[in-house]
Amino acid sequence: MTQYLVSSIMRTEIVTLTRDTPIRKAVALLVENRAAAAPVISDDGALDGILTQKDCFRPALHASYHQEWTGSVADYMTPEVVTLETSHDAVRAAEMFLAYPHRVFPVLENARLAGLLHRSEVLGLLTRMG
Repeated sequence: MTQYLVSSIMRTEIVTLTRDTPIRKAVALLVENRAAAAPVISDDGALDGILTQKDCFRPALHASYHQEWTGSVADYMTPEVVTLETSHDAVRAAEMFLAYPHRVFPVLENARLAGLLHRSEVLGLLTRMG
């Protein structure tokens, strides 16, 4: 199992956001792309946070009550992000999914975003290998 690296099973075609993206637009992008989460990237390309579907419920409920969307991604994102590295193996990724309630981890290579790893990919790999 250690021969399977995160880089071989992560998704590289992903939605990314910036801190100043209006939250309404960010929610729409997540929904349209059926994305569980989107990394938030700073102007210099560094990972600044993550916006998950769960993070989007508060502004969506607010909008349903008040008929208006307010705020930006920075107002709702999770700034402390747990990440994996492209060089980590699938066993380490599986252990991370056991240790954290997350459905998705951003994957970094040389401190830059390389993709996202969904727990469904790791579970699928484990199923095929077992």
